[in-house]
Amino acid sequence: MPLCAIAYVSDVAGPLAAAHLDALVEDAIRFNSLAGVTGVLLCDGSRFLQYFEGPDDGVSAVHERVLQARSHRAIHKLGHARVPQRFFPYWSMRWLGVEPALIEMLSAGDWEAFADRIAGGAPAGSGMERLLQFVAPHLPGQAASQPVRSAAD
Repeated sequence: MPLCAIAYVSDVAGPLAAAHLDALVEDAIRFNSLAGVTGVLLCDGSRFLQYFEGPDDGVSAVHERVLQARSHRAIHKLGHARVPQRFFPYWSMRWLGVEPALIEMLSAGDWEAFADRIAGGAPAGSGMERLLQFVAPHLPGQAASQPVRSAAD
């Protein structure tokens, strides 16, 4: 089954307590599980960066929910491409609290080449490569080296 992925960055629409973010992610976990979509959400308190992957119809459904969500605004799509495999198969969605500088660094990366990274060819400075490097310590079986807020593992 062909897979695709979308990455975007957006601004938080207002004050967002950790408990509210947990509730939003729990809702996303339920929806994404039904849609066959997996991914990760980074939040620095004022901005989001999200990457999600799955079958075309599931990714389209999740993307539509993203566009309609009231929790954020100024959505900027970083990349949208076909992918040969999942990079976040463990999580229907997981959120990680990060510093603002990380979202800036990730969103400044080359997301046009993120499908190339998945195929093994993108440069180390690509947005996808930077995201995978950041998330690697948080994957199951890895020792977390940074504080993590998570709705589910």
